[in-house]
Amino acid sequence: MINIDAPLLPGKGMGGINLYSHIRDFYPLLANEDIKAKLLGKFLIRYQINDSVDLWFNLINGKLFKITALSKYTGSLFERIKIGMHINEVLSIEPSFEYDDIEEVYCSSKGIYIETDPVSDAVLWISVFVRESENQEFENGNW
Repeated sequence: MINIDAPLLPGKGMGGINLYSHIRDFYPLLANEDIKAKLLGKFLIRYQINDSVDLWFNLINGKLFKITALSKYTGSLFERIKIGMHINEVLSIEPSFEYDDIEEVYCSSKGIYIETDPVSDAVLWISVFVRESENQEFENGNW
């Protein structure tokens, strides 16, 4: 179901999975006992799929709002950015990333977060997300 070689597409998805998809579409995958789930607050949930991706859902509206590429994900962002790269190389490829001191991630206005290792500055995770997640009405599902 998840293509770990597929490109990461800001605002759209990754791994053949589309942002805004409904949680019910993933029932066969999420029902697997090996899939780890973590409730974040009361209305957001994250499912970790085999160290390849995290799927983040809003439980009020059931929609997928963020997908995070993890260590086993081999696809690329903008055809060149991959997990494990040094952040300086990422910034030379895509200068729209800015470091957010509060969240401790690199953010792009294109709808991407990158988290790096604090010692090696290697890319640990790359997330694509829906724009609505930045709005005040986000958690109550009005999007």
